[in-house]
Amino acid sequence: MPELTSFAEVALLLVMAAGVGLVGTLLRQPLIVSFIAVGLIAGPSVLDVVHADEQIDLLSELGIAVLLFLVGIKLDVKLIRSLGAVSIMTGLGQVVFTALIGYLIGLGLGLDHVTSLYVAVALTFSSTIIIVKLLSDKREIDALHGQIALGFLIVQDLVVVLAMIVLSAIGIGTPGDGEGGGSVLAVLASGAALVLVVVLFVRYAANPLTERLARAPELLVIFSIALAAMFAAIGDAVGLGKEVGGLLAGVALASTPYRETIAARLAPLRDFLLLFFFIALGATLDLSLLGAHVTGAVVFSVFVLIGNPLIVLAIMGAMGYRKRTGFLAGLTVAQISEFSLIFVAMGVTLGHVADDALGLVTMVGLVTIAASTYMITFSHRLYALCEPFLGVFERKGTPREPNEAEAHQSNAYAVIVFGLGRFGTAIGMRLARRGVRVLGIDFNPQAVKRWRDLGLEADFGDATDPEYVAELPFRGTGWLVSTVPFHPTGLSHEDARTTLIQLSRTAGFTGRIAAASHSADETGVLRGAGVDLVLEPFQDAADRAVELLCGAASPERTVIPEIATEGRTTG
Repeated sequence: MPELTSFAEVALLLVMAAGVGLVGTLLRQPLIVSFIAVGLIAGPSVLDVVHADEQIDLLSELGIAVLLFLVGIKLDVKLIRSLGAVSIMTGLGQVVFTALIGYLIGLGLGLDHVTSLYVAVALTFSSTIIIVKLLSDKREIDALHGQIALGFLIVQDLVVVLAMIVLSAIGIGTPGDGEGGGSVLAVLASGAALVLVVVLFVRYAANPLTERLARAPELLVIFSIALAAMFAAIGDAVGLGKEVGGLLAGVALASTPYRETIAARLAPLRDFLLLFFFIALGATLDLSLLGAHVTGAVVFSVFVLIGNPLIVLAIMGAMGYRKRTGFLAGLTVAQISEFSLIFVAMGVTLGHVADDALGLVTMVGLVTIAASTYMITFSHRLYALCEPFLGVFERKGTPREPNEAEAHQSNAYAVIVFGLGRFGTAIGMRLARRGVRVLGIDFNPQAVKRWRDLGLEADFGDATDPEYVAELPFRGTGWLVSTVPFHPTGLSHEDARTTLIQLSRTAGFTGRIAAASHSADETGVLRGAGVDLVLEPFQDAADRAVELLCGAASPERTVIPEIATEGRTTG
C-alpha cells in the first residue's frame, strides 16, 4: 500500500471514525469507546495505516485546550471557593489511599517494590479529559457532583505534575538533575503568576475587550480559541500542563456577558478536535504487550473500578455529603489516565521497570477506560442498583447537603418546578406575581442561587433521585412542572422527565403534571407517560406572538393591518 500523505491519513481517520461511530451508535455504545476503537484499529497493533503522529497530536492537544477552556468559562468563583475543601481533601485522599493500596496489591501479586510503586502511582491518575467530556455530554458538569469531581480532578492533576517534578529530581525522569526543589518552586511561582494575570485581565480588560470583539462574532470566537491555546501553551511550558492553562483561559472570560455565546460556538469545534485525542489514545495502546500479567491486570482493574469510587465515597461521606453525591462523584475516578501509560513508559525507558509492566498498565487502562465510560453514562441506574448497600457511607443529617425538602414539609406549595433555566424561571416569576407559592428545584447550585436572589424559594435536588423526590412536600401541591430538557438516563427512551413522573407518582403525588417538550416525538412520549399538560415553549411563544401581532391580546398595540385582517377572517 503506498504511503499516505498527512492529509489523506487524517481523512482516512475521519471516515473510519464516522463508520465505527455509526456502528457504535446503532449498538447504543458511547462514542468515546468507538473513537478509542478507531485508534486501536488504525494504530500499530492492527492495521498500522496512520503515521501522521505529529498532526494528530497537535489536533488532540488543541482539543484538550478548548475542552478545558469551555469548562473554565462556566466556573463560578464563589462556587470554587465553597467546594475548595472537599476538592482538596478528596483529591489528595484518593491519591494517597489508591497509591498505598495499589502498592500492597502489587507486592501481593509478586511484583518487586519498584514495579509495585510505579504501578500504584499510575493507578492514581484519572483522565480529566474523558470525565469532563462524559459529564458535559450528560449535562452534569454543573451538578454538585460534577463540580466536586472537576475540583478534585484538577487537584489530582496538580499532584501529578508536582510528583513527576519531584521524581525527576531524585533521578526518575531526568537522571542527574539535582534541581528538583528549584523546579517545584518555579512551577508554584509560575502558577501564581498565571493566576495573577487572569485576575488582572478579569478586573481591567475582559469586559471591554470582549464587548469590542463581539461586534464581529467570528473575531470573538478566534480570540477565544487563541486565548485557550496561548494559556495552554504557557501552562505546558511552566510545568502546570495544558489542562490547567486551558482552564485558566476559560476563567478569564467567565465573568463576561458573552460567555454563553462563546461556549455555544466552540462546542462543535471541541467535539471535532477531541475525536483526535481519543484516536491518539487508542493508537498508543500496544496490544502486543497485553499477554503478560493477565491476572494482575484483572485484579488492578477491579480495584480501580470499585476501590477508587469507594475511596471517594468514603471521604465525601465523612465530610458530610450524601451517599448519592459521593457515589456519582466517585464513579469519575474509576479509570486510569493516558498519563498512567506515559509515567510507566518513562520507567521502562530509564530501566526501572520491565516492558511487561507497561503491558500490565496498558491492559488496566484499556479495561477501566472502557468500563468507566459505561459506568458514568449509566450512573443513575447504577446508583439505583447499589443504593441499598451504601447507607454506611452517609452521615446522619448530611451537614454538607442539608435536606431542605424536610424543612418545607409543613408548608404547602401550589406548584413545584423542576428545572430553573430561563423557561422555568419565567414560569416561577409569573406564578409568584399572581400570589402562587412556588418551589423551584434544580441540581445546579448556581441556578438555585439565582432563584433565591430573585426572592423565590428553591432547593438543590435531582429529578432522578428517588430519595429526594420521595421527601418532597407534595401535600397540597396542585401542579408539578418539569422544564428539564430531554436527556436519556439509560439504554431505553426514558429521560429525566419520565423518570420524575414515575418517582413522583410512586411518592404519592396526586396532583397534575406539566412538562416541557421541544418536538412532536417528545410530546407523544410525555403524553404516553401520563403528563396532563405538555408545554411547548416555541409553539406557545409563536401563538402568543401572533395574538400580539393581530391585536387580540393587547388592543392598544400597533396592529399590522394585513395580519389583523387575516386573523379576523380565519377566526
